[in-house]
Amino acid sequence: MTQPTDLTRRAVMGGVAALPLLPAAGWADAPMKGVSTPLHRRFKLGAFEVTMLLSGTVARGEPQSIFGLNASKEDFAAASAAANIPTDQAQFFFTPVVVNTGEKLVLFDTGLNPASITAALEDAGYSADQVDMVVLTHMHGDHIGGLMGDAGETFNNAQLFAGQAEFDYWAKEKSDAFEGKVRPLADKISMVGDGASGFSGHTAMAAFGHTPGHMVHMLESEGQQLLIAADFANHYVWSLAHPDWHVRFDIDKEAAAKTRRRLLDMIATDKLAFTGYHMPWPAVGYVEAKDGGFRYVPSSYQLML
Repeated sequence: MTQPTDLTRRAVMGGVAALPLLPAAGWADAPMKGVSTPLHRRFKLGAFEVTMLLSGTVARGEPQSIFGLNASKEDFAAASAAANIPTDQAQFFFTPVVVNTGEKLVLFDTGLNPASITAALEDAGYSADQVDMVVLTHMHGDHIGGLMGDAGETFNNAQLFAGQAEFDYWAKEKSDAFEGKVRPLADKISMVGDGASGFSGHTAMAAFGHTPGHMVHMLESEGQQLLIAADFANHYVWSLAHPDWHVRFDIDKEAAAKTRRRLLDMIATDKLAFTGYHMPWPAVGYVEAKDGGFRYVPSSYQLML
């Protein structure tokens, strides 16, 4: 079929050259907006709705002062280059998880402080008063920071759920975060161990090492599973590709490395979706075994279907 106009390359180029020049000033007047990141992402897990919350993100320098403490500078640089990430900076994310079971609204970890967690909850369409249960994976400050503030208790209507071993450890340590955020709420906490369940479709699992009572949490609904894995692995490259590398924040570094390998192998073998508290936002993905370690595979649309 013959087109109404025969646009040859010469005609097109000539036409472009003949376009009138407009004033350039109007083309660059839009102000820079800065980097933006949404505060929530929601997806399905069977009959559950799971919402990732971003309670904060921050860049940190000198990442090998945190990750790969027992690795050489050369090996650390090589692992970073292979993943196309810098060796001199890392971006940290802090990602509590909300699970709506249809009967309960459950919050896993509470972020850095009351302001950040309530802002993220409100962005997702929830209020702190709607939370029925708060599950603490462990009691580092960035996980318990939102429990209390100057205005008092943040989640007034919530039952608290935490590991007995974790509570006992920090009760002896008497850290400022524990004394200010957790001990005042001790009477509201259900102290549990490995295999405990806080609601239908939930199982707590011991994952000690990062802290002496660190726990991960398996969710299951209508045959679909998700592991809320908290801090068993703190970086998507340096902790996964090299699970034996030591991490500064792991209290028992050898136990943490063994836990990392065990859980990463389970996630990869069973093709489980998992959330990691410090994984790249929105912090949901999968794991593949690779070269004696593991590779992080971010979720695409699997959990939307």
